[in-house]
Order: sequence, then structure tokens, then C-alpha cells
Amino acid sequence: MADENKVSAEVRTQFGKGAARRIRAAHKIPAVIYGHGTDPQHVTLPGHQTALILRKANQVLELDIDGTEQLALVKDVQKDPVLQIIEHIDLIVVRKGEKVQVEVPVHLEGESFSGTIATQDAATVLLEVEATNIPERIVLSIEGLEEGTLVHAKELELPKGATLLSEEDMVVVGITVPVADTDDEAPAEGEGEEESVTPEPEAE
Repeated sequence: MADENKVSAEVRTQFGKGAARRIRAAHKIPAVIYGHGTDPQHVTLPGHQTALILRKANQVLELDIDGTEQLALVKDVQKDPVLQIIEHIDLIVVRKGEKVQVEVPVHLEGESFSGTIATQDAATVLLEVEATNIPERIVLSIEGLEEGTLVHAKELELPKGATLLSEEDMVVVGITVPVADTDDEAPAEGEGEEESVTPEPEAE
């Protein structure tokens, strides 16, 4: 567990929109912790530190709640759609050694064969991993892959102890050659040209 994921949380006793606004005005974030049959626990988290942690997906926080330690997986982050300020966080109680299901990003490295493009059909894959050992991302090398190559989920190199839950045959990346745009083809010879008409002389 990274030291930066150790967060001091305060028990929250005031609720409602007004209380939430006051919490955010104090540069803190309202959150709720639930799971493992426990009653939901409402807390506040330090705003700046928590925002930095949440720049990475699937973070597990090591919370200090009035002297009691608790591991919690970030399940949902609600943001203001305009200001992008974190308004609320949902956390799930986890235990050391416990396995959880998480969507992990797939990151492409390298370049496919010259003249081809790589289309990423799946940005994430669903894995079952230890809660305290969630990978930040799965790296997939596409270096030199040729046209027609398909990389399926079952071909990804997973970290030790991780189990793939996504469909094994799900296409993650496909390699293709761009199709030339035929909309700008030149018109056929004589096509589009106006016929020249010689006016007849007027009768006297």
C-alpha cells in the first residue's frame, strides 16, 4: 500500500445539501463507506490529497477514522458536470487478501506495421484481483502487428494473481489499413461540361 494512499478521515454527523456545500467550501469531500454487511459510515476526506489519489483508477484508500484503520476501494466518484469538482465519493470496505472485481484500462504501446492503424475496441477489461494489488493498467504491445491482426482479451498478459472475467474472445484491438476516400474522384471525361449552343440568326 502506497503511503500517499493513507488518508485521515473524519466522521460526518451533518447531512443534506447545505452541509455538503459547507464541507466542500472547507476543501473537503463528503464520502460514504459500505460493504461486508456493515452499516454505511459517512465521513469527510481531505480534498486536495484525495483528488491527487483519484487521478489513477481503482484506488484503495487506507483510512484512519478516529484512530481506526479501514481499507476501502473507491467505487464511484461524483463530479460537478461543469466545474468538475468532486462532490461525493462512494467507498467499499475491503480486507487484505480479499479479491475484488475491477475494470482495468488497457494501454497500447508501440506502432503497428507501416501503413496500418490500430483500432482499440475495448478500453478496459474486467479482472478479479487482490484488493491491495490492483494493477494501474494492462500494457499491450502492438509493435509491428500487420493488417488483419486481432488481439483478444485472452491474449493479454495479466499480472500475477489476476483472473480475466471479460469474455475471452472479446476483441481488444484490430489492425486495419485505412480505406482511401473515393468521394473526391475526378468526373469522367466530358461529364459535367455544359454543351455550347450557337444561337440561330434572327429572321429579318
